[in-house]
Amino acid sequence: MESLKVSDYMNRRPLLFTPEMTVAEAVEIFLNGHQTGGPVCDGYRKVVGFLSEQDCLNRMLESSYYREQVARVKEVMQTDVMTVKPYTSIIDLAQQMLTEKPKVYPVVDDDGVIKGIITRTDVLYAIDIQLHDGYRRVG
Repeated sequence: MESLKVSDYMNRRPLLFTPEMTVAEAVEIFLNGHQTGGPVCDGYRKVVGFLSEQDCLNRMLESSYYREQVARVKEVMQTDVMTVKPYTSIIDLAQQMLTEKPKVYPVVDDDGVIKGIITRTDVLYAIDIQLHDGYRRVG
């Protein structure tokens, strides 16, 4: 099972956001996609932040209460982003997920360029497949 790699189970076409995008645009992307968060990338596809539905919800509530003008993703995104490499072991990532908060990890190459995302669900799926394969071989 140690040979399972993130690249085998990651989503290679994740929802991506830009720092200059409005929060309203980001919300539309969330509503039409199936992710709870996603990487914020610069013009070179390097990860510069992470945006979650919770970040957007918080800003939208503030905006409705204070009647504020349009907010940009760069104003609400998280800048301390935990990323993972495509060659990372699924088991290592699963162990990291036990102690770390993110549910969604951007997958980046060695230059920090986005390659995809991997979620807790993806990791559970990978481990589940391996366990079922193991049961079939034993039985």
